[in-house]
Amino acid sequence: MKTNKVKTLKEQTNAKIEMGRKNNPDFMKCVDNIIIKAKKIQQGKDAIKIEEKAPNFELPNAQGKSISLSNVLDNGPVVITFYRGSWCPYCNLQLRALQARLNEIRSLGATLIAISPEIPDGSLTDNEISKMEFIILSDQDAKVASQYGVAWEVPEFLMEHMRLDRNLDLIKINNGNGNILPIPATFILGSDGIVKWSYVNVDYRTRSEPDEIIEVLKSLS
Repeated sequence: MKTNKVKTLKEQTNAKIEMGRKNNPDFMKCVDNIIIKAKKIQQGKDAIKIEEKAPNFELPNAQGKSISLSNVLDNGPVVITFYRGSWCPYCNLQLRALQARLNEIRSLGATLIAISPEIPDGSLTDNEISKMEFIILSDQDAKVASQYGVAWEVPEFLMEHMRLDRNLDLIKINNGNGNILPIPATFILGSDGIVKWSYVNVDYRTRSEPDEIIEVLKSLS
């Protein structure tokens, strides 16, 4: 009996990119150029490095309860992933892929935290991401993203696309922060809070593979 092989996250995001190129080639070409420019100026180069101590933070979850990194680290290694928001299709693909592997992540003693600028109100309590079983935190002013070196002032072309083509009001969604989003990035911290592994890529269409995360966690255990 033939079974359907589960696609990797890269295969899923590549398929979405190709669909975008087919349906809106001019837009995707402009995005390509923006990403090329961002990489030339090394956007994301200030992200915290491997063997550095990760900054502590305290952020609210969807119910408004404050969660501190230091308290979570008491339970073991922590995987922190910064994502743009529940409105981002690439973020949703990534978080679904992480949810699918969450039991493996937990079995290796680690806790998964996902952070975006979205406000902790109804917008976060009534969507697919809110029903996932890992910790979702709100970094409204992108201060924690800045501390981790992954805050990005989004170019006006992309802001205009979100406003006009997608009818997204980021000022409302992020409670006043209309143009600073995190570079999608993932950090793995040991229980001592030291960065053991990271993935930082200003191209918001590409993400780290859950397999990579799990292999690093295996090495820590």
